[in-house]
Amino acid sequence: MSDRAEVAASIARAAGKLQRDRFNDPREIETKSTAIDLVTDVDKASEALIAAAIIEAFPDDGILGEEDTDRPSQSGYRWIVDPLDGTTNYAHGFPHYAVSIGIEHDGEREIGIVYDPMKDELFSASAGDGAELNDKTIRVSTTTELTRSLLATGFAYNVHEAEIDNLDYFVRFIKRARAVRRAGSAALDLAYVACGRFDGFWELGLHTWDVAAGYLIVQEAGGIASDLNGGPAPKSGERVLAANPQIHALMLKVLAEN
Repeated sequence: MSDRAEVAASIARAAGKLQRDRFNDPREIETKSTAIDLVTDVDKASEALIAAAIIEAFPDDGILGEEDTDRPSQSGYRWIVDPLDGTTNYAHGFPHYAVSIGIEHDGEREIGIVYDPMKDELFSASAGDGAELNDKTIRVSTTTELTRSLLATGFAYNVHEAEIDNLDYFVRFIKRARAVRRAGSAALDLAYVACGRFDGFWELGLHTWDVAAGYLIVQEAGGIASDLNGGPAPKSGERVLAANPQIHALMLKVLAEN
């Protein structure tokens, strides 16, 4: 692992420990854009911990964090951080959430780290070096039929009022796949595609910090990450599709139906 990859893994574990240690504590919960768009005191504390550690190790690197950290880069490197992906789960005491750290160099994805504190699972990837789960190589699944596939998705925070709400796509896939899961952490959904637990994943309305690490982990594990039309994976996180190559092609056909 490169120096930044090692530091990113260490930082993710430290933030994860904070989250795990405070998991059963009373929560301070606020809302952001909507009543279901939550932020907790632990989200904020985790981002502060991560940002401070990055600045100490690489003071010239930039940082973009979900909870308002926006530090310009002087080095060409930018860390894109979701300090606690799955905040709603965490706020309700549902133990499925993750720390997500992606690192770009001159705008290109270079390092991806997704850490699940409750399972002590660290998913990691460096461009050109493959993907790992706790230091063991991972690959996407070999499933070739939608009827045998386990898929995952999610719904945006504005689902209550959004005209395009993903329900149409959900109905299409729930009728054709073996099953569809909605677990509440896009970073873990992407990591699970990478290690073969899920065969495919799609979602609308994500953000840069949700996907910055997961895209690279999927791609380095042999999967495909794209938009819903098969184009380049959107850095914005809007309209995301990730799957093993065979299921990716089949999902594109379903998504394209009128």
